Amino acid sequence: MGIFDRIATLFKSNINDLISKAENPEKMLDQILIDMRNQLAQAKQQVASSIADEKRLKDQADGEYKSAQDWEAKAMLAVKEGRDDLAKQALLRHTESLQHANQLEETWQTQQATVEKLKNSLRDLNDKIEEAKRKKNLLLARQRSAQAQQRIAQTMSGMSEKSAFEAFARMEEKIANNERQIKASVEIDEEFSGDRLQSDFKKLERVAGSASADQQLMALKEKMGLLPKGSSSPARQLGAGEETVNAEIREKK
Repeated sequence: MGIFDRIATLFKSNINDLISKAENPEKMLDQILIDMRNQLAQAKQQVASSIADEKRLKDQADGEYKSAQDWEAKAMLAVKEGRDDLAKQALLRHTESLQHANQLEETWQTQQATVEKLKNSLRDLNDKIEEAKRKKNLLLARQRSAQAQQRIAQTMSGMSEKSAFEAFARMEEKIANNERQIKASVEIDEEFSGDRLQSDFKKLERVAGSASADQQLMALKEKMGLLPKGSSSPARQLGAGEETVNAEIREKK
């Protein structure tokens, strides 16, 4: 039974603990299965030898019983022939053979019980190996899941909330700066390139719009009684706006 004790040690090992320490869990589990199959092959050989011993004991016991019967028949023949001396010797041999047969039968029965135990152990071992094959895939899946969770945790710990917000803030400032640069470039292009006359008219339109707003404001104040009637002179204010634009145009010339 020593071989089954060694096999039991494999199953009593904490496989999950071995996986956590192994550099290559799949390779380790494959090796465990290989070792168990090798142990199973050796166990089969041992059980086969025990079965052979059991059969040999049975044959020997049957042979002794047959020998006892033969000596008993010879003793009967000697009695018929009036040879009591031979009959006595035959009976002695009969008794010896019967004793040997009884001893061998007891040994055979013991061996037979041992063989049955070995067969049951062999069946259990085979079932455990099949279970280990199924469990291997489950354990490897759990290992891969644990490794994925560990990688996620390491990634999250390396990227703090503060650093993430700082990265977004820097990106926002960079984009805003690019927008300002683009606006500045457009403003320069509009100011120092293109049709000068079109630019002057645009300024004139802006000034006119501003003058119109001034006129509306003065009218509102007069309506509210904040200014005396007739104090607003839209024509004069518009003319002032035009003079301002003309002055800007003369300066550029």
